[in-house]
Amino acid sequence: MGAGSARVDGNTLLLGDGVRIRFVRTLRLPESGTHALPPGLGDFPLRRVEDHPDTVPPEWLAKGGVMLPVYLREAMWLDFGGTVEPAALQVGVGKVCAVSGERWTGRPGRDPQNYLVLPRQPWLDGINSGDGTVGQFVAVPLGLGATVEGQVTGEETTGGVQLQAFPLRAAPLAAWRRAERARMRVGGPAFGPPPGAPGGFGGPVPPPMAAAPGGFSFPEPGSAPARAGALPPAAPATGLGVGGSMRQEVYRDDRPPSDWDTEAGVRVFVHLVTPPAWRRITGEEPPPSPADRAAYTRAGLPWFDYDDEAAADLPRAEPLGGVRPVGEWLGDDHTPWAEPAPGQIEPLGNAPRPGKPVRDGDW
Repeated sequence: MGAGSARVDGNTLLLGDGVRIRFVRTLRLPESGTHALPPGLGDFPLRRVEDHPDTVPPEWLAKGGVMLPVYLREAMWLDFGGTVEPAALQVGVGKVCAVSGERWTGRPGRDPQNYLVLPRQPWLDGINSGDGTVGQFVAVPLGLGATVEGQVTGEETTGGVQLQAFPLRAAPLAAWRRAERARMRVGGPAFGPPPGAPGGFGGPVPPPMAAAPGGFSFPEPGSAPARAGALPPAAPATGLGVGGSMRQEVYRDDRPPSDWDTEAGVRVFVHLVTPPAWRRITGEEPPPSPADRAAYTRAGLPWFDYDDEAAADLPRAEPLGGVRPVGEWLGDDHTPWAEPAPGQIEPLGNAPRPGKPVRDGDW
């Protein structure tokens, strides 16, 4: 990945020349117990803020970046598939690092580690809670104190998601490319889940979804979008809190810190938009509401388990240790839940610059 800009290509966010990120809809987990990885149920649509100058709040224009629509208490995960060359990726939730729990710095740090190592880390579903688990990302409004930002800092002033990627310096990158060519000649394994894994984590929903017993489906959004109108002075602000726990490791970096080019970072601010605000801003219908999670499981559709035996898991980030699930603010989650049977959990293991550039702003 070289120095460059953030760009949008369809529903994929590109940072620099190599990092590819999709925001994926998924099933919200219960807030008790530890669970397998939930499935990917399609991408969140992604739009550039600067394409809607007359309908986004002025403060969003000042921050620049991109936006996506999300329902109250909807869950998401970040997919890094398609990222090939090594990169250090910082993920902030309300400018709190999802890996270390520290305040956003905009620079990669090792003590504690405040970034993910791509492509070894194939995805991230939540904040680092240690012991091979993460706490699921769940959307909540600012102002209740339920966000990770509110619980860690005592304030809710930022919201959204912040991303910044750093490439390798020239010499380490050249060495990695030589090693990769040698590995490919002998047919060694690549990082990340095997391509085309059946019902793969983050892949398309299997065909039985549309006819699942208990009846749920994903209707296409209406073909006649609502007309964009003027926004009120401020749009509802949304951030990420924590839902249920799942089995997922956040991998330790085994490179020297000096390998990363800290002067070549590419960053973007991701605004989380409520569905009504999305209609007013873009004139588009948001995706349909999230799936019935009990019906998904009763239909026999897959959950997932991923392991990289060659990688080491980071310890729990102490500032994130006291973050509580959003149900403590929003009340009990009465959505039906059906535990997947063991057989439903599938193991996963061991150029041109497309798209339009995204303007960065002051945040």
